[in-house]
Amino acid sequence: MVSVVQNVAIDCMNAYELARFWSEVTGCPLHPQDEPGDREVQVMLPEGPLLYFNQVPEPKTIKNRIHLCLRPTTSREEEVERLLKLGATLVTDRRKPDGSGWAVLADPEGNEFCVLRSESDRAATSS
Repeated sequence: MVSVVQNVAIDCMNAYELARFWSEVTGCPLHPQDEPGDREVQVMLPEGPLLYFNQVPEPKTIKNRIHLCLRPTTSREEEVERLLKLGATLVTDRRKPDGSGWAVLADPEGNEFCVLRSESDRAATSS
C-alpha cells in the first residue's frame, strides 16, 4: 500500500487572491466553485496534486521548508520577467554566467519558489 499526494497546501492570508496569482503563474484554472472571499481555494493542475490555498490568520514569518520549483516552457529569463510583472519578487538570484542555476522568487504573500532553466535553456548549455 502507498499514499497518493492529493494536494500541496499553502497557508495564506487571502486564499482567493493568492490562488488567482498561482492560476496566472501556471495557466491553470481555479476550481469552478471557488469565489472571492472563500477561505479555501484550489488551482486545478492538469496532472498531479492540486494547489490548495488555505486561509489562516497568522502571517508567514520564516523561510519555507517546502517550495515549488517551476520549469517554464519559455526561457527562464522570460519567465522570471513575466512572474515579476504578475507580482512576484526576486528573493535570491542563483543564476550563473554559464546559464546554469535558478532564480528564487516569492509570491505576493512571501512564499518562496524557484524558476529553473527551461528544457531549451538546458539544451543550449549542454553542448
